[in-house]
Amino acid sequence: MYTIGQVSEMFGLPISTLRYYDKEGLFPGLERRGSIRLFGDNELEALRVIECLKQSGLEIRDIKQFFAWVAEGSSTYANRKALFEHRRAAVEEQMRALEKTLAMVEFKCWYYEKAMADGSEDEINKMLPDKLPPDIQKIYDKAHFNL
Repeated sequence: MYTIGQVSEMFGLPISTLRYYDKEGLFPGLERRGSIRLFGDNELEALRVIECLKQSGLEIRDIKQFFAWVAEGSSTYANRKALFEHRRAAVEEQMRALEKTLAMVEFKCWYYEKAMADGSEDEINKMLPDKLPPDIQKIYDKAHFNL
């Protein structure tokens, strides 16, 4: 069993967030000794799922719905699976957007490194948009087009 302070440290979450989750009913089996909340393995796993769903863009009300389905039992397996399939698609889209962002950052790192070495941007501008070195062209295209 872990105290709220220990769980806060383990997950890098403020104690107030853990209290909020508890207040929202996300830890229905949370044990208490007096006013002390004690987190067990079930609550830690629930917290991992909560943080996963939050990171994937789900709001607390929808996370509460997921846990309501869990409480309902096996009749909600299809709903739960559909929720995670939807989240997978959302995360994949976020990853594509981040890859495009990373490509722009990588291109600009190369761009300014070359500009500093050359003393100007003139040579780079002569190569744009489609005469860049092959490895840089790939990065440029990824940053600028929907590839």
